[in-house]
Amino acid sequence: MKTPYPHPLLAREGWPFAALAVLAALLVGYFVGGWWSLPLWLLAIFIIQFFRDPPREVPDDPRAVVSPADGRIVEISKSRDPWLERDALKVSVFMNVFNVHSNRSPVDGTVKERSYFPGAFLNAALDKASTSNERNALWLVTRDGRDVTCVQVAGLIARRILCYVGAGAELARGQRFGFIRFGSRVDVYLPLDAEVKAALGDKVYAAESVLAWLTTPTTKK
Repeated sequence: MKTPYPHPLLAREGWPFAALAVLAALLVGYFVGGWWSLPLWLLAIFIIQFFRDPPREVPDDPRAVVSPADGRIVEISKSRDPWLERDALKVSVFMNVFNVHSNRSPVDGTVKERSYFPGAFLNAALDKASTSNERNALWLVTRDGRDVTCVQVAGLIARRILCYVGAGAELARGQRFGFIRFGSRVDVYLPLDAEVKAALGDKVYAAESVLAWLTTPTTKK
């Protein structure tokens, strides 16, 4: 299933950074010399690759919980969802500076609540980053009434969490809702009866990789 893709392959969040880097490289190359501009061209290439935002193919199965970010699975555990005060299954995706940093909805659902917590900027690969770092949480409710919490977590280098939706917004699975700049983490809290598909260490892709399957509220496993 292809989701609407109303933005170019270079995320709009990166336009100012890319434009400044290219302009600086051109000016230095013109006034000083080509070799002197090489570091700036390398910086421009890094910025462009960091802010790349390719379209993705979303699985058709409505039970699928897709990854909200590109990266590596660093935690799968039974944990306490601090936002909904419930026991839940937690799946965490760590993004390094070479991953795509666009964030996408893991499920079809309505944003019940958006919460922001100002915190520290520890290494996002650490488990304690989930409870110590700056973070932004979306409480999503699926059409079947299942609660899914998706949390954007700032990292050691990431100092800017961007989220473009609030309470009442309708999100489709794989739909873009935010961005985190320069290395970070996204935590997903699922109902305890969800069937986790991902494994620790897996490399995952936003909107395409299935993290877990949701069962209907009446299903007994």
